[in-house]
Amino acid sequence: MRLTKNMKEREDIANTKMPEKIKKINLVCKARIDKYRKITSEALKIAEKNIVKGKEKEAAEIWQMVSCYLSDSEHFEKQGHLVNSFACLNYAHGWLDAGARLKIFNVKDSKLFTI
Repeated sequence: MRLTKNMKEREDIANTKMPEKIKKINLVCKARIDKYRKITSEALKIAEKNIVKGKEKEAAEIWQMVSCYLSDSEHFEKQGHLVNSFACLNYAHGWLDAGARLKIFNVKDSKLFTI
């Protein structure tokens, strides 16, 4: 079977040996999940206290999505699916960042939010 140029490039990348430091960064472990769950939970608390007046409906929708993703993250972690757990945390935090960027939350902490 003949590989297209893009398929060949992907195969080359997949077969490339990564330095040990990069391998450690790519590891999803319980410690990393705990770290990012704490960060996302902290950001959620700050967002809840800083809803822009008139944006309560939008904030409630975001809160619902963040809560669901946090719950899903815990579920996947209990099942041993750490990658899915970590992905859910990223989606949860993404919702919070979207709320900050759309001025639904009046937040200033650039370490917790993409503002």
